Amino acid sequence: MTRRSPSTADRPVLPLAEVTRLTEDLARQVRERDGVALAGRELRRHAQALMRRVHANAAEPPEVRALAEEAGRLLREPGAEEGAFDALQEYVEARLLWSVTREEPLPLARELGVSSVVYLSGIGDLVGEVRRLALDALSRGEIGRAEGSLRLMEELFHLLLSFDVPRSLLPLKPKQDSARALLERTRSEVVLARVMARAHPPGVGGAPGRGGERSKRPAARGETVP
Repeated sequence: MTRRSPSTADRPVLPLAEVTRLTEDLARQVRERDGVALAGRELRRHAQALMRRVHANAAEPPEVRALAEEAGRLLREPGAEEGAFDALQEYVEARLLWSVTREEPLPLARELGVSSVVYLSGIGDLVGEVRRLALDALSRGEIGRAEGSLRLMEELFHLLLSFDVPRSLLPLKPKQDSARALLERTRSEVVLARVMARAHPPGVGGAPGRGGERSKRPAARGETVP
């Protein structure tokens, strides 16, 4: 007579202690994920605020140090780069922009404590911020400064093109395409500004008003309008 195996009803598939351990471990992972997500949202908000202040020439070194400390705390959390990738990318972007406006060398990935993927993603988005610097310079009539920003955009674009990264690791192609489009638009705007400046040099024919014409005002009594 064959011997019958015990019924599964007589014993659980897993010991109760193991079920309890799995439950507690899953709860811990959920808490860690939620904590990383919350910290990531805060870091992203602060990074965006810093970039706004950089563009307004109002950012101060203590703000940059505080942001770096906040990023450092987040990076010590398990799964930080996976759970807060966008936030860390914006942190990198903010730190790079700060260095650009201070005409300092760009901080390296290891100095920021981030992976190559996060760093390269931040480089891709930096192109748009440098374009904004160029446009701000053009609005003030500082064509030379705008040309400097344009040269930096070109360097960043060619740097991005030098990397061939699998899409599964980092979707870099959209950032390369976006950088190319921003670069071409900015180049056209800088060239146009240079042409307009040559056509209407300051102090020649009076100060140009809207549309390139001299501004007009009503003549005072007894005054002859030229």
